[in-house]
Amino acid sequence: MRHIVSVSLGSSRRDHSFETDFMGESFLIERIGTDGDFDKAIALIRDLDGKIDAFGMGGIDIYIYIAGKPYVIKDSLRLLREAKKTPMVDGGGLKNTLERKCILDVQREGICELRQTPVLMVCAVDRFGMAEAFEEVGARLTLGDFIYTVGVPLPLHSLKALKFFGRMVAPFVVRMPFEKIYPTGSEQEVIIPKHSKYYHRAKVLAGDFNYIRRYLPERLDGQVVITNTTTAEDMDMLRARGISKVITTTPDMGGRSFGTNVIEALMVSLLNKPLDAIRPDDYYDLLKELEFKPGVVDFGAP
Repeated sequence: MRHIVSVSLGSSRRDHSFETDFMGESFLIERIGTDGDFDKAIALIRDLDGKIDAFGMGGIDIYIYIAGKPYVIKDSLRLLREAKKTPMVDGGGLKNTLERKCILDVQREGICELRQTPVLMVCAVDRFGMAEAFEEVGARLTLGDFIYTVGVPLPLHSLKALKFFGRMVAPFVVRMPFEKIYPTGSEQEVIIPKHSKYYHRAKVLAGDFNYIRRYLPERLDGQVVITNTTTAEDMDMLRARGISKVITTTPDMGGRSFGTNVIEALMVSLLNKPLDAIRPDDYYDLLKELEFKPGVVDFGAP
């Protein structure tokens, strides 16, 4: 049995373990949260290194991408360098393949009309492939990277604007302590409604779930959420706040969706190639074989 472990800086309350089969292989997939404790995460990686098939890096990214240019998040290297024998991935390979494909599938299959639809991405640099796909299908984008991540009340409405301003601030942002730009540990359980008018103006809320959840208003009016990782508790909360439909880019596994870092780790173990030899086409080909489709939960359906 292949063993995949996501070591996450997120809350341990979201931990999950699941056994499944993919392409004739049996997998044990685990998500282990360390509540924002880097030392605990490092100890866990050291203990499992060489004993499992692949690591997912959860709750933090290795890079953010702006117009195809990667910027390394300094704190992520503290974890990455501890995985000396077992490959470790953060989901970046799937954010630019699976998530891009998901948005195109949502439009093409009529799951949700996106053309000319107001879409809020709380943070687009975290999921630039998804943002590009929204622009490709003709969505009316509001990008909240400066509002919600940097704290500057500057909504952006095109990827061209994000590229221009993002290139100026990215070198500084990636050197900040990670907890200053993304909720980790118990902070992931805290919801602080902020600049709610952008949530209310949107018909679709998209991107990383912890970003969406962090600033979620007390009440919404039928918005659709397109995101990555959700638990049963998350779904109950979204329903109670007025969300009409949740679309996840990763499939349901044992009652919840896992993050892209877990799915990428699973795929890396199946590809059996060195990380630097894996190309986007390898992910696309494997996605076709796995027949991954967007997960859809319609709260209004009977």
